[in-house]
Amino acid sequence: MSASKTSLTYLKQSYFQRHFLLQGRNFAKLVRKQDPEEVKNMPIFQYATKNTKRSRRIYMWGNAACGALGNASFVRPRIHKFPLASMNRPWRLPFADFHKVRDVSCGYGFTVFAASNDENDFSLFGTGLNSDFQIGYQCGRKGNSLEALAEPVPIALPLYNLNTKALKVGCGRAHTVVITDKEGIFSLGNNSYGQCGVPFDATDKSDNIKVYKVEGLSEDVSEVVCGQDHTLFLTTSGKVYSCGWSADGQTGLGHYSNQFTPARVKGDIEGEKIVQISCAADCVLAVSDKGDVFGWGNSEYQQLNLATSQQQLNIPKHINLGSVGKVKQVASGGTMCAVLNEKGSVFVWGYGILGQGPNVESSPVPTLLPEPLFGLNEFNPDTAVQQLVCSLSHFAAVTNQGHLYMWGRNRSDCLGLGREKDQYFPYKVAVPAEVLKISCGVDHTAALCRSFA
Repeated sequence: MSASKTSLTYLKQSYFQRHFLLQGRNFAKLVRKQDPEEVKNMPIFQYATKNTKRSRRIYMWGNAACGALGNASFVRPRIHKFPLASMNRPWRLPFADFHKVRDVSCGYGFTVFAASNDENDFSLFGTGLNSDFQIGYQCGRKGNSLEALAEPVPIALPLYNLNTKALKVGCGRAHTVVITDKEGIFSLGNNSYGQCGVPFDATDKSDNIKVYKVEGLSEDVSEVVCGQDHTLFLTTSGKVYSCGWSADGQTGLGHYSNQFTPARVKGDIEGEKIVQISCAADCVLAVSDKGDVFGWGNSEYQQLNLATSQQQLNIPKHINLGSVGKVKQVASGGTMCAVLNEKGSVFVWGYGILGQGPNVESSPVPTLLPEPLFGLNEFNPDTAVQQLVCSLSHFAAVTNQGHLYMWGRNRSDCLGLGREKDQYFPYKVAVPAEVLKISCGVDHTAALCRSFA
């Protein structure tokens, strides 16, 4: 650098240093003098505190090709030359900035939101694949139905009261079930096996475009869980009802034929108060308020080997998990299972990427994943997992600090780790907010979050 340029840089630095020093001295003089007029005109800087109102946010990642992430520019790029195949890290969906989101669920290539705002009367929205009208009848400009949506659109429900809100939503392979606060349960999408909870008429070609009102449930439903092609309803008193495809016994009704209307599931859960159910495919796990675990459905990969030696189980059986302790939550995927006990410890078994490293692909009994994998250390001694979720081939766990950890098969970047490789141990996902709920589709993920400040 020449001497003239060096001198010029020095003079600029000296000028700015003197300027800010002088401003600081002047402000100090004003404060000492306590001149109210001068002090009043000084700028005021506001910083976030613990009393700052925190807002809901939605982060999405994974397969972007079919519109399930809700960003039209991923599917129809304006700047990039080609559409985006997948998003490998959490991306904030602006939809939550304008809507009050109560729940979110990921299906096979589509996402549905229970949400509302002050500008319209809709309380259900969907984006992504719509081949079976699982996000409602959506019409294009020429009057043709749209088989895919690139961003969230309203789903019209046949409501009598415009103040009725959608509270909970569940999504399967190609069907959606929603719980409302005042008018019961509605379902839409593919009903070929009765998964929508109403009789199926194969001669009526307009059946799939309908929104059904689910009847036959004797009490209020608090949760809905959708497998691939069947549906499970959990009532407020802890009873379980089911309908849909039952070739592997996943409806738990004691037979292997399809069930077209919700029916009460009995077996070993009769008389028990069930508090949570999990099913991502055709194997079902349920946990009672006593911390006991029950299972039914497919057991080809030893998911239910502690309860049966058969490959299918069509009625709920108690699963003796030994020294696992009192269970709080269960997670059942396509070939693997996991439970979370009251101490916040995670146990896994079955077949697949279980989180025990690349050399372990199957386990016939529940095996503990070390707590330090989820952030427990001497600086964070109170860290514990409080939410456990499973898709077909990957897991997700949320800690009491709102941190998200994922592991398993990284299909279409559904783990959100910024790389394409599978993850053999739980690994923290860089979500810039407190995670409240995680929903895992077959190849994409949605996280309902709350801002830090």
